[in-house]
Amino acid sequence: MQVTTKAIVLSALKYGDTSLIVKIYTASDGLKSYLLKGVLASKKGKLKTAYFQPLMQLELVAYHKNKGTLETVREAKPSYHYQSLHTNIAKNALTFFLAEMLSNSIQEEEDNDNLFEFLEASLQWLDSHDEISNFHLYFLMVLTKYFGFYPDISESKAPYFDLQEGAFSYSLSLNPIVLGENLYYFKQFLGINFDAISAIKMSKRQRQELLKSIILYYELHLHGFRKPKSLAILNEVFS
Repeated sequence: MQVTTKAIVLSALKYGDTSLIVKIYTASDGLKSYLLKGVLASKKGKLKTAYFQPLMQLELVAYHKNKGTLETVREAKPSYHYQSLHTNIAKNALTFFLAEMLSNSIQEEEDNDNLFEFLEASLQWLDSHDEISNFHLYFLMVLTKYFGFYPDISESKAPYFDLQEGAFSYSLSLNPIVLGENLYYFKQFLGINFDAISAIKMSKRQRQELLKSIILYYELHLHGFRKPKSLAILNEVFS
C-alpha cells in the first residue's frame, strides 16, 4: 500500500556499504522501519542522506506491507526546514539525546495524532528559541502523558514523589523516590508551558540530578527501555 505521510526520523543505522536502516515515527502508522537501499552512494536520487538526520521532519511517500518487515521509501522531502537544530552545538546534543529517548520509548505501530503533533510542535519550538537549557526536562515530563504515566498531582504538596507509583506521597517506601531540592525542581515543570521553562533557574548539577530521576522514571514505566548512550555527551555539552 502506498502511503503519503508526515514523519519524524528517530535513528539511522548503516547497512552494508551503501544503505541505511532508518527508524521513523510516522503520522499515519506510528513507528516504522525502512531500508533505504543505496542511499549513501546515490548523489542524484530522490532520497538524500541529509534528510535522515535525527528528528528531521519529513513528508514521505512510502510503501507499507505491514508484515513486520522493513518497509520502502519512494520519496522524501523536509516538511519543516530547521534553522538551527542541527547546527547549534547545544541543540544538536539535545537532538541526539531526545532522538535516542524517543527511539527507546515509542513502540506502537499505530497512529497517535496527539503524540505526533506534540513532537512536531516541540521540535519547531526548540529550533526557533535560544533559551533551551531546560527544554529536555520539560519535554520528557510532558511526553509521559502520551505514554500513560504522567505524574498524579492530586497530592502535590506531599514531601516525596514515588517514581514507581507515579504519585506524590507523605510516607517513604522502598520504591525509588524524588525528594528535597530535586523534588522542588520536579514540581516546577508540572503544569507549565514551553514559554515558562526559561524562568526556572537551575545549576548544571541540579539539571543532571533531575534528568537522572526522569530517566529512572522512564525505566520503571516502559518495558524494555534502555538508558540513552548519548546522555554522557549531553551532560558534557551542558556542563
